Amino acid sequence: MRKKLLVLALAGCMVLATGCGKDSDKETTKETTEETTVETTTEEVTEEDTEEVTEEEEEDEENYNTGDASLDDPLNQDEIGESELLVVSFGTSFNDSRRLTIGAIEGALTDAFPDYSVRRGFTSQIIIDHVKDRDNVTIDNVTEALDRAVDNGVKTLVVQPTHLMNGFEYNDLVDEISQYADAFDQIVIGEPLLTSEEDFEAVAKAITEATKEYDDGKTAICFMGHGTEADSNGVYAHMQEVLTNLGYDNYFIGTVEAVPSLEDLIKAVGEGEYERVVLEPLMVVAGDHANNDMAGDDEDSWKSAFEAEGYEVVCVLKGLGEFPEIQKLYVQHAQDAIDSLK
Repeated sequence: MRKKLLVLALAGCMVLATGCGKDSDKETTKETTEETTVETTTEEVTEEDTEEVTEEEEEDEENYNTGDASLDDPLNQDEIGESELLVVSFGTSFNDSRRLTIGAIEGALTDAFPDYSVRRGFTSQIIIDHVKDRDNVTIDNVTEALDRAVDNGVKTLVVQPTHLMNGFEYNDLVDEISQYADAFDQIVIGEPLLTSEEDFEAVAKAITEATKEYDDGKTAICFMGHGTEADSNGVYAHMQEVLTNLGYDNYFIGTVEAVPSLEDLIKAVGEGEYERVVLEPLMVVAGDHANNDMAGDDEDSWKSAFEAEGYEVVCVLKGLGEFPEIQKLYVQHAQDAIDSLK
């Protein structure tokens, strides 16, 4: 069979054309305040972190309850068969969050594609090493997952990332997968979450449906993305545009590291007559940024900043990966990738 590498990307846009800034690899573990309303306490590091975790932070995390690691399947089994669906995520050492977000996406893909063996790969070696040291749980990095596939005689390999956007992290994955093009009969890489216009609309509908209980006319509902200096940061402005076009004028998108900034968000919310602000992450997982930068007690957190402006603040710690509608999007992207092989 003719060997080939297929990469699905936006029409008219080469995979390597845009970028998403890599976040830091730190995993802080400050407890979220109980005074703020918090729903679904899933915690994990940010999606694309790359900085070293300090010794002090690691010691703090050892004393922090992240959930039962035994409830999560690392999906590193052999005897894969000839068809594999490799789900690649940045990863998290927070066990409950890993199960409720990444694990839920993997589960949806397992149910949707019974002819494929679903396996896991993480891109963060720091996360992998920490989980191994703390919980004695082994999670493959991407190279290990690919070598496992080769050793098991996989012929058709479908790779579905859980990345939010087509950025640096996604492009790095494409580069690594391309080095294995001759190892399989067929390889195909699915698209990240926010790729097509239909994706943006589906995500917008998912987050508005999930927060409709707060939509009372007096509440501003704000979603926190990570942000990047790269061109792919434009996904946040586009999501804002999609929400506005759908009539959700009280929904706002901001970022931790780029624009729209927290200051931009406070200004936009201040132009309305809102009494309450709901904060929720626009990330596949609810991690360090969500628990600390968004919902933390420090004076520079989003919660504290909005409270200082006189708003009642509600923090919802729930990653996008928990939403069934988001899981369905990843299933659709994997289906599109599989269909391209035919």
